[in-house]
Amino acid sequence: MALTKNQRRLRIKSRIRKVVSGTEAKPRLAVYRSNKEIYAQIVDDVSGKTLSAASSRDKDIAKAKGNKSEVAALVGKAVAEKALKAGIETISFDRGGYLYHGRVKSLAEGAREAGLKF
Repeated sequence: MALTKNQRRLRIKSRIRKVVSGTEAKPRLAVYRSNKEIYAQIVDDVSGKTLSAASSRDKDIAKAKGNKSEVAALVGKAVAEKALKAGIETISFDRGGYLYHGRVKSLAEGAREAGLKF
């Protein structure tokens, strides 16, 4: 039986999550990508708390013109700036079962440019 795209992604995601988890010292940057928007949040899995988040639906980012990859880079910069204000410098990157390509890659590169280390 053939898997749907979403079932395949969830299978890959669970395989990634076996290895990648966020601690207080090194939280996890989780990415969710829909067809239209992209979301990123920094999570401490030990306490189960979201430390900071940004998405393409935030008011300042939603006004920005550009294609979806350019908007994803802005989301990466925004989440990195919020993380640095909260005192987080190093993170582990969780691509959420998506390929490290396109919007996910530009989000990660935007976060690196803004000063996050992973």
